[in-house]
Amino acid sequence: MKDDRGLYYFPYPSNKRIKMYVRLGADDVEFRPWDDDDPTLWDEHGWAPFRAILAAAELAKKEGAGNGPPMEMYDVQVAIRLLKDHIQDS
Repeated sequence: MKDDRGLYYFPYPSNKRIKMYVRLGADDVEFRPWDDDDPTLWDEHGWAPFRAILAAAELAKKEGAGNGPPMEMYDVQVAIRLLKDHIQDS
């Protein structure tokens, strides 16, 4: 799907108030969350390359912090599909 912020999908299909925006960065798929209930999230979290998200999750796991990114939100396969579909439609 697409709106004025860009391409997005619903990371939690039962909650349409949270969207995950995707774009193709210089060399990776990038993600940025939006929450209708917390619009400041958009400004607080810029675009994050998938590699950086994976690295943060791995670091949190190694440190036992458990405070890594919520990986269920970041679906790189869905993001790639959205990007490919958008390119084909252009």
